[in-house]
Amino acid sequence: MLRLALILGLLSAVGPFAIDMYLPALPTLASDFDATEAAVQLTLTSYFLAFGVAQLFYGPMADAMGRKPPLLLGLAIFALGSAGAVFADSITSLAGWRFVQGLGGASLMVVPRAVIRDRYTGTDATRLMAMIMLVISVSPMLAPLAGSGVIAVAGWRTIFAVLLVAAGLSVLLLIFGLEETLPAAARQRPRLRPLLLGAKRLLGDPIFMALTFVGGFGMASFFVFIASASFVYTQQFGLTPTGFSIAFAINAVGFFGASQIAAPLGARFGIQRVVRIGVTGFAVVTLFMSGIAVAGWASLTVVVVGLVIANAFLGVVIPTTMVLALEDHGDIAGLASSLGGTLQMLAGGVMITAAGPFFDGTVTPMLLAIALCGVLAASLCWAVLRPRPLVEPT
Repeated sequence: MLRLALILGLLSAVGPFAIDMYLPALPTLASDFDATEAAVQLTLTSYFLAFGVAQLFYGPMADAMGRKPPLLLGLAIFALGSAGAVFADSITSLAGWRFVQGLGGASLMVVPRAVIRDRYTGTDATRLMAMIMLVISVSPMLAPLAGSGVIAVAGWRTIFAVLLVAAGLSVLLLIFGLEETLPAAARQRPRLRPLLLGAKRLLGDPIFMALTFVGGFGMASFFVFIASASFVYTQQFGLTPTGFSIAFAINAVGFFGASQIAAPLGARFGIQRVVRIGVTGFAVVTLFMSGIAVAGWASLTVVVVGLVIANAFLGVVIPTTMVLALEDHGDIAGLASSLGGTLQMLAGGVMITAAGPFFDGTVTPMLLAIALCGVLAASLCWAVLRPRPLVEPT
């Protein structure tokens, strides 16, 4: 399990690296291209939207061709987008190449979930997902620091050259390190009618949809933070790009630390109960922080510490909802993973777009948008999900 977690974690980390590594450059992009904050955030939104929509295709492809071919295709497309971003001559051009990056990076999100479902279910799957999240945690902890270092030495364009190299190394890792987990006998031809029937089954499953959007609104809150944190930390709190990178890494510690206890908590109390407690705690903490911000008491220390606590609650929600949503759909794990991933990424992209006009470089709009995500997730969770002990498959 450890070897598989390391390989899948490294592959899955490429997509987050494409987000986190260039976050310190966002204020610089606004200056270099004479663009507004909202225009710069479009380079994130375009990536998220492409990342979400493309998952609809990679899931069925993985069910039909096996798990490795879609991963190779995705890495090739991601490399093309990275190369184009190096030479982007406008903020619009950069957003376009980021869209291409997202189209490729989507495979690195949806297919590893299907690989997990091929091998494990229940708490074992949650444990593997948590181990993968631990590997991915290097992205928010180190990628912004690496990005700020690259910016200082060679400028922001070099960040995308580094991502191009990372894509090439990932291809080698995939070819020589990962075995195919879907045997030929279990593959399904991508016929339209079965896909539509599978999608209808998933969309009509209230538990699948609830878990998808509970996780989706949780992820949307993190996307809101990603889109606005660099402006808030540098403009309101006066941090340097390196200082922002350190604060960003600290904020991520709570999420990835808590994700490691999701499996034992799920085994002891039941996964759905863990989700309910986690999402409720996240909503309560973010609402409290929003009140502090509105009152004018949101110092840098308060924001960083508060987000660490909030993200700790979120850390037990994301991996458990991912696993639990696929629990009853092993025969269409690829489609379920892709559809769920698409809906989650679209939720994040829509939230950034909706909140974008209210972002002004200060902390209050950011915290209010994050709290809204928490309230939506908690409301959905309490309305639909019912706690029950996890029953392991026989």
